[in-house]
Amino acid sequence: MFRFSADHKAFIVDNLPGRMSKDLTELFNAHFGTALKTSQMQSFISRYKLKSGVDSRFSPGSAPVNKGKPKTWVGGEATQFKKGGTPHNYAPVGSERVNTDGYAEIKVADPHKWRGKHLLVWEAHHGRAVPSGHAVIFGDRNHQNFDPDNLILVSRAQLAILNKCKLIQGNADLTRTGIILADIYQKIKERKS
Repeated sequence: MFRFSADHKAFIVDNLPGRMSKDLTELFNAHFGTALKTSQMQSFISRYKLKSGVDSRFSPGSAPVNKGKPKTWVGGEATQFKKGGTPHNYAPVGSERVNTDGYAEIKVADPHKWRGKHLLVWEAHHGRAVPSGHAVIFGDRNHQNFDPDNLILVSRAQLAILNKCKLIQGNADLTRTGIILADIYQKIKERKS
């Protein structure tokens, strides 16, 4: 760790006006025989709130250094994606994955259109889409059991009651009984209000 003395500080204050940090660092190292980094000089200047008076911003109308140069001159072209290339993690339509919640999903369209496998199995078995405001649940709570008898269509209201009262059991028949109880609870609530 470099410690700046009073002589160092006086030298920096005297030589800072009109100089960039890099030039001042080189001058400082040559004068004192040190190996100070530009970042250390910048930290010192910032800490003591010193100003050089140099405006290093682009002025209106100035051109960048690489204007008119080919893209390869910049050096970024080699790492860019090529047209028509596919990323290493691309999955074709029909691919399966398991999401973070443990549900199996199938890719149905490009790009990035995935649907739950249980929804597709239920729709294929019943020949219609899942109605709006409804959900398909696993009767035995096993997210990998895609037997059509295990997939049960419930409304969102029923699902809320099933979750609140913990009526989804480890058996599809018990869960169906829980749905009947959820309907009864819903009717009782409607009658009370």
